[in-house]
Amino acid sequence: MNKPLNKKKPPALIEAPKLPSELPELVLSNMQSHDQFELGRVQDSFIEHCSAHKISFDKIVLNNVTFTETSLTDLELTDVVFERCDLSNVNFQDATIHRTEFRNCKLIGLDLTGATIRNVRFHQCLGDYATFRFANFKQVLFDDCSLRSADFYNSTLLKTLFQSCHIDLAQYSGTKLDGIDLSDCQFSSLGVGIEDLPGCVISREQAAVFANLMGLVIKD
Repeated sequence: MNKPLNKKKPPALIEAPKLPSELPELVLSNMQSHDQFELGRVQDSFIEHCSAHKISFDKIVLNNVTFTETSLTDLELTDVVFERCDLSNVNFQDATIHRTEFRNCKLIGLDLTGATIRNVRFHQCLGDYATFRFANFKQVLFDDCSLRSADFYNSTLLKTLFQSCHIDLAQYSGTKLDGIDLSDCQFSSLGVGIEDLPGCVISREQAAVFANLMGLVIKD
């Protein structure tokens, strides 16, 4: 969480947020359902005890913002950057997220159940125990993240990349892993169905983990 941010560009398949070079300061307070916020920068703030539905953020940068006991269901994010934010245990169920980046954020227990996630980058984030159940991913990058015990149950992963991630005990049951490359990730155990493994790319060292899943015994 305290590493310097890596400024290298994400792969070409990920569309970056489209933001103007300068944004006015914006204060988020007393958010109500169906509120719309656009073209602003939120800095060094706390958002507490907030519950709302169908709020939208468009061309917003949030830097060092902490969300506490917050539920924003059906949230819409377009061209948004979260940098060094704390979203632990926040409820973003059924969110629609497009061209958004989470940079060096704390996402422990973040709930994105049922979310639609397009052109999103998670970079150097702490996402242990985050929930992505039934989420639909397309053109998404998890880059140098910790996703220990994260839950991807019954999700759709299209053009989704996991690069240098810690995914030990992550749950992928019901999620097709065809074309998903986990060879650069660290794990000793995963929750995954045998029927979902065909086409998954792993390293030789990781093969023993999947052999154990299938009940195979590897002799030296």
